[in-house]
Amino acid sequence: MSRSVRTRPEASGQALSEAYDTALLDLDGVVYAGGEAIAHAVPSLATARDGGMRLAYVTNNALRTPDAVAAHLTELGIPAEAGDVITSAQAVARLVAEQVPQGSRVLVVGGEGLRVALRERGLEPVESADDEPVAVVQGYGGPELAWGRFAEASYAVARGLPWFASNTDLTIPSGRGIAPGNGAAVEVVRIATGAEPQVAGKPLPPMHRETILRTGAERPLVVGDRLDTDIEGAFNGGVDSLLVLTGVTDGAQLLAAPPQHRPTYVDADLRGLLTGQPEVVAVDGGFRCGGWMATAGTGRLELDGDGEAVDGLRALCAAAWTSAGEEACGLDAGKALARLGV
Repeated sequence: MSRSVRTRPEASGQALSEAYDTALLDLDGVVYAGGEAIAHAVPSLATARDGGMRLAYVTNNALRTPDAVAAHLTELGIPAEAGDVITSAQAVARLVAEQVPQGSRVLVVGGEGLRVALRERGLEPVESADDEPVAVVQGYGGPELAWGRFAEASYAVARGLPWFASNTDLTIPSGRGIAPGNGAAVEVVRIATGAEPQVAGKPLPPMHRETILRTGAERPLVVGDRLDTDIEGAFNGGVDSLLVLTGVTDGAQLLAAPPQHRPTYVDADLRGLLTGQPEVVAVDGGFRCGGWMATAGTGRLELDGDGEAVDGLRALCAAAWTSAGEEACGLDAGKALARLGV
């Protein structure tokens, strides 16, 4: 299936919460960071929900169960039930269950969320490569995961067992900064064995399939903070996306994004769900959004004007993406982004 290359963020005359029936929200870096709600998240989600938008929480973090995630959201002031939460543990459990017999033993390297998801699929989690598993599943196990767990996975994978990973995010945001994610742990086993896992989480199709099966969304909007998981996952699923700048993606990464990492919409935070999105207009060899004008000069991006910082970033996206076409933009954006503080 051919796709047109996105060269600018799109406009929306409606609030996004009205234009789409379901928000597929990432959690870390979008709704909360380090366990605490991100600014504006709680009231924005309440308003979107009260207006009729369904909220589903879609996370690559396989550590916690949907019940635990829903309880945490509720404590933060975001009422949620387990059925509102979709995890990469659920996606990978379905993937495993489709390939091994019912009741099979599966070696687990990860947390309780992964064990619960496997049991829901009729599989038996085990702890050792000597427990006669028929497969290995690896998911984020938190900062206390013992090094010996990677050895157990390596022993089993080296014996030829099929290896599955909930996701391969190299990093995860925390209240203290950016920490190693499950992808870093997967690399440990990959280095030890030379094997390659089957991966379920964003941006790959098993996670999108799990999300649609569980939500029944007809006009979903993916909302995330990561280009290589949330936005690429929306691209792979053929659905629209909103990038919020409350997590790991900064302005320079957004401007350099190749086509599969370019979001439909860009906004500062979850308040973007409640508004329309401004048009980015091509004019006089550049692109205007709000009070800003962006152009692609010789070797660098240039920005003139004044106004909301996110409007300037939208204009710069159009200049960068149009200039790059199907490639990643390599123009220097440092001076332009410094004006915006992003």
